[in-house]
Amino acid sequence: MVKMDNSETNQRQEPGAAQYGNFPNYYSFHPPETRISVLPPGLLLQLLRRPGGLQGALLALDVGCNTGELSVALFNHLMRSEGCSEPKISAHFLCCDIDPDLISRAQSTNPHPDAITFSTLDITAGPSLGSLNTFLDRFGQCSFHIGFCMSITMWIHLNHGDRGLVEFLNRLKTLCDYLLIEPQPWKCYRSAARRLRKLGKQDFDHFHTLSIRGDMEKEITKIMIKDGSSELIHRFGTTSWDRSLLLFKMTKP
Repeated sequence: MVKMDNSETNQRQEPGAAQYGNFPNYYSFHPPETRISVLPPGLLLQLLRRPGGLQGALLALDVGCNTGELSVALFNHLMRSEGCSEPKISAHFLCCDIDPDLISRAQSTNPHPDAITFSTLDITAGPSLGSLNTFLDRFGQCSFHIGFCMSITMWIHLNHGDRGLVEFLNRLKTLCDYLLIEPQPWKCYRSAARRLRKLGKQDFDHFHTLSIRGDMEKEITKIMIKDGSSELIHRFGTTSWDRSLLLFKMTKP
């Protein structure tokens, strides 16, 4: 193990130092309960239970799960949504993050190891599809019933550019039947770039060349519904930090 000096540790704790959004103490300033509170009890499970919508175990993909607190809260939210008259369901979550240290922390505190899998994975990389398909194959499914993309789009956008954002969302559209997205507003882009510069670090490669900008909720919706590939069916929110949760349903060919 490489020992960090105090200056390195401080930078590790500073939000602006997390180039990919992999803040080590993220949920201390964005608690999971704030997101869960804007989701009506039972609605997600009700949508997934519609005819043809839920077959076998409920499979969920959480992209950019950090240390896993929100993943666990989303799992518990779905499980608490079950009505007494409904048949019991089984659910399996695959939760991934690019940072192995965060995944290690998530694994060590996982209260549902039989139902929630935490994995180090860069979903923007081609080989990640193999890992995702292997997970789906275990349950005889070709897609996740629902995907969660909570405050991740900005980091994909800043590090991979306009094309990277579009490819990322298009990949999720092929992987998930429903997708819940929490986009960061444009002011968060400026703040992230400003904090990085304040620390004397190199600016994000794509920040000054992005053509997709402004109302990011609107821009992400445009990407999602382009060519009729999905439809926006619910807009939840907003959270205490002024973000909405957008629920999309994929349109099957």
